[in-house]
Amino acid sequence: MDESPKTIAIYVDADACPVKPEIYRVAERHRLKVFVVANSFMQVPREPWIERVIVSDGFDAADNWIAERVSRGAIVITADIPLADRCLKAGADVIGPTGKPFTEASIGMALATRDMMEDLRAMGAASGGPKPFSPKDRSAFLQALDLAIQRLKRAGFAA
Repeated sequence: MDESPKTIAIYVDADACPVKPEIYRVAERHRLKVFVVANSFMQVPREPWIERVIVSDGFDAADNWIAERVSRGAIVITADIPLADRCLKAGADVIGPTGKPFTEASIGMALATRDMMEDLRAMGAASGGPKPFSPKDRSAFLQALDLAIQRLKRAGFAA
């Protein structure tokens, strides 16, 4: 039986992710593998620990690629609430680009709020999207990512 510790990997739902440079910096510092998953070509640093994954432009293709590969020890970066739910069920840690971690305790409310806002938009009662991304969001994200990595390392996962 293999007794080597499972490694930590970061999966990025990259199409609209505003914190890719921060992810690369943190991953380099901790020597972690990063999978940058997108529906179209995206420039990524040429590093052996960064893997660009281009999926078909089919509906949820990037989400499916990520959700089918993650398990305990994976950290998923996404603002997509249904993807966050799927990844949590697979055992992954999930963090939004604003630093808000998705948890088993918070995902139900996040899904319900998303569905309600979708209904309100469909009825024309709500418009606009999320508030603009701020330096405070970037700082909160870096903190949340570092915390998730430290937690996994304490749980026996390796870089």
